[in-house]
Amino acid sequence: MDTHIPSEIDVEASPLEPDGSQKMGDETLTADGEALTADGEEITLSLVGERVREPKVERRARSERLREVLGIVRRYDVLHGLTPVQFKALLEELGPTFVKAGQILSMRTEIIPPAFCRVLEELRTNAEAMPFSVVEGVLEEAYHRSLGEVFEMIDPVPLGSASIAQVHKARLVSGELVAVKVQRPHVKETMAQDIEVLRQLVRRFGALLKSLQVMDFQGMVDELWESFTEETDFLAEARNLREFREANASVAYVTAPKPYLSLSTSEVLVMEYVEGISISKPDALVANGYELVDIGEKLVENYAKQVLDDGYFHADPHPGNIMIRDRKIVWIDLGMMGRLSSYYRGILRSMMRAVASKDTPSLARDLLALSQSRETGDVDRSALLSDLDQIVETYGSIDLAELDIGRFLGDLIALARRFNVELPGAMTMIARGLVTLEGVLDEFIPGVSMITIMEEHLEGQVDPLAEATTELKDLALQSRKALHGTLDGLSQLGLVASMLTRGQLKVNMDFSGSTDPVDDLSHVADRLTLGVIVAGLLLGSALLIQSGVSGGILALPIVGLIGYGIALLMAIYIAWDIWKRHRRRKRGEA
Repeated sequence: MDTHIPSEIDVEASPLEPDGSQKMGDETLTADGEALTADGEEITLSLVGERVREPKVERRARSERLREVLGIVRRYDVLHGLTPVQFKALLEELGPTFVKAGQILSMRTEIIPPAFCRVLEELRTNAEAMPFSVVEGVLEEAYHRSLGEVFEMIDPVPLGSASIAQVHKARLVSGELVAVKVQRPHVKETMAQDIEVLRQLVRRFGALLKSLQVMDFQGMVDELWESFTEETDFLAEARNLREFREANASVAYVTAPKPYLSLSTSEVLVMEYVEGISISKPDALVANGYELVDIGEKLVENYAKQVLDDGYFHADPHPGNIMIRDRKIVWIDLGMMGRLSSYYRGILRSMMRAVASKDTPSLARDLLALSQSRETGDVDRSALLSDLDQIVETYGSIDLAELDIGRFLGDLIALARRFNVELPGAMTMIARGLVTLEGVLDEFIPGVSMITIMEEHLEGQVDPLAEATTELKDLALQSRKALHGTLDGLSQLGLVASMLTRGQLKVNMDFSGSTDPVDDLSHVADRLTLGVIVAGLLLGSALLIQSGVSGGILALPIVGLIGYGIALLMAIYIAWDIWKRHRRRKRGEA
């Protein structure tokens, strides 16, 4: 009998009590997370989660690390090429920072070949495990008490091990099964040192790296640091779990592990233990009575809700982070979450509708609105629009079911990078997430495009009153911009008039492709003058002939014939001059 993930079933009660507190056995945690009590004793606990600051790295330590990195690179003889397996081994030997870089690269099919991406995916979970004695030491330092007072049992064999942390199954003294995520000791210091080394290399060889035009290395380093600061703050991940559960409380078929905030620190995360089936094992799902089509459709539907409705979405939705338990989709590993403002969500929704309806003009307008929301500098707008027209033409003619949304968004992002147009960082996260999910759909619901499901989601979310309100807000915003533009234009016009009356006005003109614009402008004026003379001679000669004056040649006035002759010669001269300058210009370009 087939088992479906239900569309409407009773949702698990919110972890928060009516008064805003959270019950955890005999412990109570207030909603603001500032204080908690355990067995009547008040304990102060900050859950604000200060952003990890980049520590200063001593020059000597940085130099030693740089020599170590270069030595490992030379040993792998990277200049003569690496296989995917060798590249993975190189990153593992270089340490956690480079493993994290490999994890990011594994989702960048637009940068490295798919064969490399598939091998680098193994870096997400297949790191060497920490000894259990090290795990116990981290836990004892975090709790400042005997582990027996907190845990009844901790399995010494890890459930999984990654570059930053590893997870163990445990049982609390209250009897609840939990997963304990323990951060590797000194990983923050090591990664901060490596980030500083990478920044020095990018600054020193920035011009050379930029000329390669392979990727934005400075952006890569910045993304590494941002990813690192988010993923090493386990209190932030605990809050992500709580916020995600609250955002999806109304969705019967979606949940996330419950966090135990009173037992979590910046280096230790305690959360509900999830025993389910990973969607990376479709055969096991089928064997347990699940329908892959049902899972695939609901997975995309929920991700569309996260991105388009909530603006709070899982930034790494690879199959290892999604499980099925008790007919529910369980999202795990919420260390990195993306946020998208209502303004950007509105543009993204409009872009999805434009692609679904093949409305290419609207798609072009939405992309420009997205890019214009940031400083664009000296962007060549005409070239940008020309390249955008090619993308719209390419994807606007594709059937909806055949649309490769990952490639489409990748082309848009590549276009923005090519013109140095800074898009919101969340857009890159969304593109990566959609590419990852699209790979899942190929096996779960083959022949069905993600954009089709998203279109249905958007249609189901249409609220005429909300749309009218949004339109009014957009109209007010555009009117405000137009008013300011008009006032600024009038101010500039007043300045021009003032300068004109004082004889101070100068005009600068730019003729694209011209080496001598004054000479070119002079030739244009000469041609216009000769053209007017030719037209006048033709008109005058025609009037003389039509006047009936007798005499001349073939009973035609001699003056009229002379006018025709001069006009013909001048027309030939103009044509010859144009041809000559055209030839000269072509020789100059050659």
